[in-house]
Amino acid sequence: MMRWKITTVLLVSLLITPFIIGAADPTELEKEIEQVQREREILIEEQKKLQVELEAVNKETRSLGSAVKSLDATKLKLAKDISITQSKITLTDLTIRSLESTVSEKEQQIFAHRAAIANTILAFSDYDSRPLILELLSSSSLSDVWRDRSQLEGLSNRLEDEIGALRETRNILNLEKEQKERVKKEQLSLRGQLNGQKLVVDENKKAKEKLLIETKNVESQYQKMLALNIARQKEFEEDLFRLESELRIFLDPTLIPSSRPGLISWPLQKVFITQRFGRTSASGRLYASGTHNGVDFRATQGTPVMAVLGGVVEGTGNTDEQNGCGSYGRWILIKHPNGLTSIYAHLSASLVTTGKIVSAGEVIGYSGGMPGVFGSGYSTGPHLHLGLFASQGVSIRKFESSRGCKQVFVPIADIKAYLDPLSYLPSL
Repeated sequence: MMRWKITTVLLVSLLITPFIIGAADPTELEKEIEQVQREREILIEEQKKLQVELEAVNKETRSLGSAVKSLDATKLKLAKDISITQSKITLTDLTIRSLESTVSEKEQQIFAHRAAIANTILAFSDYDSRPLILELLSSSSLSDVWRDRSQLEGLSNRLEDEIGALRETRNILNLEKEQKERVKKEQLSLRGQLNGQKLVVDENKKAKEKLLIETKNVESQYQKMLALNIARQKEFEEDLFRLESELRIFLDPTLIPSSRPGLISWPLQKVFITQRFGRTSASGRLYASGTHNGVDFRATQGTPVMAVLGGVVEGTGNTDEQNGCGSYGRWILIKHPNGLTSIYAHLSASLVTTGKIVSAGEVIGYSGGMPGVFGSGYSTGPHLHLGLFASQGVSIRKFESSRGCKQVFVPIADIKAYLDPLSYLPSL
């Protein structure tokens, strides 16, 4: 009997130990969240207007004046993007505080349930210490005994109810904690995006200064720069195709996923294709004779670029680090678990590093392509280049046989390893 009482005391002690943290005022938090949401909606509307203006500028004839206008419009748009990201971070912070308040409330409820269970167990202990035979002998009437036993049944029902309530509250608490962790993860991602957006703003500012210096604010000089970019692009593509045509990599067709719309997702929220993959043949579109080895999308500088599928970052680079290399500019290569590998090129900023595991739809960088912006490569206008390979046929190598990119590392593949991204992307 002594052992039972000791166990009961220990159990009661464990049940009623409180787990209470400071809680914020839920009403005030709700008001703050509503206020930030209203402000964010206004920012989004302003962002949409700036985006329309920027797209209109980028459709103008390629001239020095339009390039400067585009850089100025991009600067305004990027500033609005940053404000929206900051408001999202504020919202996640308020949401975390609100969830902490809910968690605190649930923990106090658990404490109350535990205290009720503990009291019930103590009552059971009191009844258990009085055997039925002694109760019958000491009681003045049988009705008193049955009344006590009825109360015992009531205690049993109460105990079951409290245990059920405790389980339900614990489940809710666990869900709230899981949501809190998801929001924290989202906040961390948003902070990374904010840092990336600030890098794009810095590149935009440098680009305008560099553009005006290199062209001496003369239109003919700007046209020469565009012509040089086109020449470098042609040279790079010829060098790359010549090298890749000499590769003799055996490709196991069973390791290449069959083309199916929707196997990968779009890399941009808004899709407008400006150049398709390869050239048309009887068997579909193929990469041949130095034709376009990916798909180009219209995208203003600083547009978020998303991974088309989950995978591991195989490598990143920036061919602009070598002067005279008209290549991909800033690029990211991601290997996916289904036998495909994707490349994203002409980026104004990268948010990932080699070895990072990314999810489908995760923002990995920001589009670029504005002539003169570090990381644009041979681009003559803002856009995103998306390429797709059979993973077994591509690797990152130093491009030593190139005329202008001898020291840079880029993804190099057997020409048979190039795949048409539109065969795997969602149907248009």
